[in-house]
Amino acid sequence: MNVLIVEDERSLAKELAFFLYQQNFQCEVARTGHEASELLAVNTYDFVLLDLGLPDCDGLDLLTEAKAQEITAAIIVLTARGEVADRIRGLDLGADDYLAKPFSLPELLSRMHAITRRRFGVAKPLIQFGEFALDLQNRQLLHQGQEVTLSVKEFDLLSYLVLHKNRVLTRLQLTEHIWGNLPEDGYESNYIDAHIKNLRKKLTRYSELPWLETVRGLGYRFSL
Repeated sequence: MNVLIVEDERSLAKELAFFLYQQNFQCEVARTGHEASELLAVNTYDFVLLDLGLPDCDGLDLLTEAKAQEITAAIIVLTARGEVADRIRGLDLGADDYLAKPFSLPELLSRMHAITRRRFGVAKPLIQFGEFALDLQNRQLLHQGQEVTLSVKEFDLLSYLVLHKNRVLTRLQLTEHIWGNLPEDGYESNYIDAHIKNLRKKLTRYSELPWLETVRGLGYRFSL
């Protein structure tokens, strides 16, 4: 998943990016509201981690702007402001969650997982399909309780398809999700097709895959 970290404190921004990279997130950092606004206008993110104390604007103004532009990313406000009024205003403006500094990085990750489950209507971290179970929190695919070995990108691809079940996802959408914001012609490559092929090969060792469809000329769909 792609994350935009809007934080002017360099050490914290670096710490967040490193931690999330270890959790297989793709991260970009903006240190001002202006820079964040430009990135949000041209790129697609799954999460925005938004500091309120930016050097050139109030983060709540950026939140208001993002919601007015119908940015689909989940927004988590990260701030040293601990007042209840600030938390209420941020949530009322459309933030998905609020963490006061200092915060625990594992707690942030847990909240991100919880937001993902809520947004996709998944009640539990374990998603069952046929003889398989996808464990989103522990990043595992299980077949009848035994782990199926997947690469990082294969797991990311499968989980993204499962979360967007019954929806056709284009190669460009999948490429942006798995590899981040690539050059405009990046999706022309066969990255996605090759990964889908490898994924199918691994999973069909255990069971048939009626759920994973190729939609000719468009992309792929996971039907449940």
